[in-house]
Amino acid sequence: MMMLLLAAMAWAADPTIEELLLATDDAGRGDQSVAVIQMHVKTDRYERTMKMQAWAKGTERTLVRILEPAKDAGVTTLKVDDNLWNYLPKVDRTMKVPPGMMSGSWMGSHFSNDDLVKESRLSEDFTCEITGRPDDSGGNYVVSCVPKPEAPVVWGKVAATVTPDKVPVKVEYWDEKGELVRTMDYSDVRDVGNGRKMPFHMMLTPHDKPGEFTELTFESLDLTVQLDDGFFNLQSLQQR
Repeated sequence: MMMLLLAAMAWAADPTIEELLLATDDAGRGDQSVAVIQMHVKTDRYERTMKMQAWAKGTERTLVRILEPAKDAGVTTLKVDDNLWNYLPKVDRTMKVPPGMMSGSWMGSHFSNDDLVKESRLSEDFTCEITGRPDDSGGNYVVSCVPKPEAPVVWGKVAATVTPDKVPVKVEYWDEKGELVRTMDYSDVRDVGNGRKMPFHMMLTPHDKPGEFTELTFESLDLTVQLDDGFFNLQSLQQR
């Protein structure tokens, strides 16, 4: 007990685990946000770049519309809770993504449909502890997380590296066998107002596919927008 008390006193100035996790969970978004994002995907079979506009309200509601290239413009994805729909303007058709396709790639990227639907929050779905601090972890904090038994996540472990001023550096994901599956790296940190800093560049690297990646670059990000729940409906899928 005395050792625990001494440790707590020694690290009294640490950011809380919740502060570090919220900074990671909300990278690229706030409680409500609208952004213009460029996504660059490289696989062993193709390389493509798309520009999209994304609206988000928490993790429960997301609408993403492709702006470029012209052949994909208007393709839109809507997420509400655990449901996902895609709208294809060329055939004027809205399709709900069935359970059997949830593991499929979203827009040819290294994100899956399931990533969008089960977008988890480290601060809610995991039990976490600080396992590295600035004096022994390259100047950053490391928060190691294991999923709660009832959490709908596929990872066996997640580790978030966060700067002392609460900006994510990277998040590593392990599977249930303990193998490192993928890493999300963050860079190009900018001030987005009210003293808050946020990365505008993210790189997702799958470790079982050497040389492949999905890269996200934010061209704009507005965290002051106010969005009604009614904005995220099937009618919004078909608006341009």
